[in-house]
Amino acid sequence: MHARHVRASLRGWGGVGAMAVVCALAVAFALLLPLTQSHGDGSTGTSGPGLARAGQARAGSACDDPEIEKAPEKQTLSPSGADGDTIAKIKARPGEKRKLVVGVDQNSYRWGYRNPNAGTSGQLEGFDIDLVHRIAQDILGSPDDVQFKAIPTNQRIPALQNGSVDMVVRTMSISCDRLDDVAFSAPYFKTGQQVLAPKSSGITGYDGSLAHKRICTAAGSIANSLLLADKGHRLVSSAVVVPPVPNQLDCLVRLQLGEVDAVVTDGALAASQAAQDPTVELKGGAFTDEYYGVAMNKDADDLVRRVNQILVDYRKDTTDGWQASYDRWLSATLDKDSAKSEPPPPVYLRTG
Repeated sequence: MHARHVRASLRGWGGVGAMAVVCALAVAFALLLPLTQSHGDGSTGTSGPGLARAGQARAGSACDDPEIEKAPEKQTLSPSGADGDTIAKIKARPGEKRKLVVGVDQNSYRWGYRNPNAGTSGQLEGFDIDLVHRIAQDILGSPDDVQFKAIPTNQRIPALQNGSVDMVVRTMSISCDRLDDVAFSAPYFKTGQQVLAPKSSGITGYDGSLAHKRICTAAGSIANSLLLADKGHRLVSSAVVVPPVPNQLDCLVRLQLGEVDAVVTDGALAASQAAQDPTVELKGGAFTDEYYGVAMNKDADDLVRRVNQILVDYRKDTTDGWQASYDRWLSATLDKDSAKSEPPPPVYLRTG
């Protein structure tokens, strides 16, 4: 695979109409609905031949360091349970504002989504939401001390940089390019890019079957930058990467409407979308190795260390930790055996 060339160059179909309309309305509703709710109950990672990492290199970026490019998930700080300036400011927020403000998705089934059957407004549920509650409990003393903010895929980094959220827990893959803009925790989930397409299509995966096919990706996603860089290499040159959409769920809607032929996104997310629409399925295996991490402001060292400590404890918790959350939300859409999705033992190479 032309991985280095890619770095340098960068650097419903079958869905019924009613279902498509419902999904489209759900997206619009999700973007308009204010998110102040703070309760809830308790983005397949084997790499195929080809791209081992996904990202978009720029001049003077972390991707210029071969070791960081090879394993960006190791560029995080060692765990600590101590409070620092960032955590102190969160704890000092007055009254009802004493919440952990977290950017999440509310449209990703089983990751971060609103359960329409849970109350009049629905409540946020999913694997990412469980993790947010665990972090809030550790830092502020209650799992309900959270203010959720719904943010589209392409606004995850800006939201951290402008301080509108304390962290983002939104199936966000760690990449060397993103390390230039935000800090990440150690990985909490393993995944990889994969193709989603109608069962009836002739698409077989990330291969020549995508010739002349229209492919949907989300703006600001690794899939979008990867595919644009890979045109004419592993991705057949006649494939059309259509203009990206704000949110990943929009791609599923476009697929159902017949406006695109395939979607490329994280396999973990794609599996959840396939569970929502039985006319689509994953095609081929994952063709990258990626890891989800909790994203934070680059200057929030104490918060990064605290989250890493929470993740250590979360993985060890056999009663209501990582495995219990996986069994609750993801075992039905991915695999009953969580081994392929478990992140590797954390490595903390960042020193400051």
